[in-house]
Amino acid sequence: MNQETSTASNATASHPHDPGQIAEHAQALMAATADVAGEKICQARKRLAAALDSAKAMAGTVRDQAVAGAKAADTAVRQHPYQAVAIGLGLGVAFGYLLGRRGPRN
Repeated sequence: MNQETSTASNATASHPHDPGQIAEHAQALMAATADVAGEKICQARKRLAAALDSAKAMAGTVRDQAVAGAKAADTAVRQHPYQAVAIGLGLGVAFGYLLGRRGPRN
């Protein structure tokens, strides 16, 4: 087994609920049951195909929204770099203070 295959196997084992992996497994299941002709199997395959199509469309929409949000954030930071640094610094100090208070006291 080469390094890339080993790394891919580890990634799959550590994230079993990855949407891409779930879609691949569902498509493999559909392919494996293609020769089964039962009425319930056919209905289940149709529902699974519809669910996969819906999930792919939803993933595309979410990806498009994430890209649009990232572009908007990039534009805002480029237009106001000092304010962005100040906001980041302020949030870091606030989180640090709050987390420091929650720690165990000696």
